Amino acid sequence: MIVPFYKSPDRNFTLLKGDCVELLRSFEFKFDMIFADPPYHLSNGGISVQSGRIVCVDKGEWDVSNGFENDYIFDKSWISACRDKLKENGTIWISGTHHNMFSIARCLTELGFKILNCITWVKTNPPPNVSCRYFTHSTEYILWARKEAKTPHFYNYELMKEINGGKQMKDVWLLPTISKWEKLCGKHPTQKPLCLLSRIIQASTKHNAWILDPFSGSSTTGIAANLLGRRFLGIEQVEDFLNISKARKEEILIPEKQDEYIHKIEKQSGLFKEVKQHGVLSDITTEYTIELPF
Repeated sequence: MIVPFYKSPDRNFTLLKGDCVELLRSFEFKFDMIFADPPYHLSNGGISVQSGRIVCVDKGEWDVSNGFENDYIFDKSWISACRDKLKENGTIWISGTHHNMFSIARCLTELGFKILNCITWVKTNPPPNVSCRYFTHSTEYILWARKEAKTPHFYNYELMKEINGGKQMKDVWLLPTISKWEKLCGKHPTQKPLCLLSRIIQASTKHNAWILDPFSGSSTTGIAANLLGRRFLGIEQVEDFLNISKARKEEILIPEKQDEYIHKIEKQSGLFKEVKQHGVLSDITTEYTIELPF
């Protein structure tokens, strides 16, 4: 029987410790949406700039490339496991750079997904290029795909249009990287900003949806999900990151912190329209009884 590393008092935020492929194969449950920020396979001795200092970009052994074919086998194994846990009308979002996007796209196509968009996230505050020998890296990519080619998916077109000033939202998003207030509980080396995950979740899920993150890190996906009235399961192998995730969730159990975070994210990326209509999920748990099997 699976024993969660952490389950929040409101039952909306659950963390599992371990390998995502093994854990996903050990229970039956279907999710409305998956966001995955997998290893980019780029920790091979490069350098970057953080806070004005030159630093090594190596994130850890989990991010080291084992060669294109081995990286592809790894990607296909976890994407296949995720596919089995998606509802028939569910969608998956996968982030990356040129280091892993070609492998990810190949896997999605081979496994029967229909790729809907390749979002280009343009960072408003990227680190400078230290070598000055090529263009500054200022973007990441996020592939959005649905499970079945012929099964319609959910897309909140009207809300995205409203956020974009009444015009159709394009697949190029100008958003900042993480802010200092998002790292108060601890730092993860590849942490995504709440404004990015909030837009993804609002675009592709309805209120009360179940969201999975198989590489949850410090659980930005889960924090954004709960602030938006969705429920979350995160899987992570590193206990330090799981403890950061737990601390972040317990922080937003404080109503004043919820309001503060929602206000800050609104200023960065758009409307939390559903929160204004329904309230955060902790206010309406009794209306939604579908539970994880652990």
